[in-house]
Amino acid sequence: MTQIFVSIAAILGGLSVAAGAFGAHALRDKISERSLEIFDIGARYQMYHALALLLVGLLLSRTESPPSTLIASGWLFILGIAIFSGSLYALSLTGVKSLGAIAPLGGAAFIAGWGALAFAAWSLKL
Repeated sequence: MTQIFVSIAAILGGLSVAAGAFGAHALRDKISERSLEIFDIGARYQMYHALALLLVGLLLSRTESPPSTLIASGWLFILGIAIFSGSLYALSLTGVKSLGAIAPLGGAAFIAGWGALAFAAWSLKL
């Protein structure tokens, strides 16, 4: 699980940098200022949670019997990135306003991931 989470974190982190550059350069004259802001929020939250996933992977590498909440937190961060950042990217690129209604589900996954990480921290011997 450590290798999976660290690898996915690295890929998502790199894609976040690429998304940020794409938004700042390629999209600047193609979409509205508000859509650029929405795109940027997606890229920032993707990076924040790629780093959180990296932390989960590193914590997993330090324990022989990881708590299930630690593993759950990693999957929740991945799910949150897919739903939250993905819906914001799609919203900003398509202008389909109903996609904005999906983002809170990803936000809920992020919150649950942080909660699961907090629970896991109590059972880890750091």
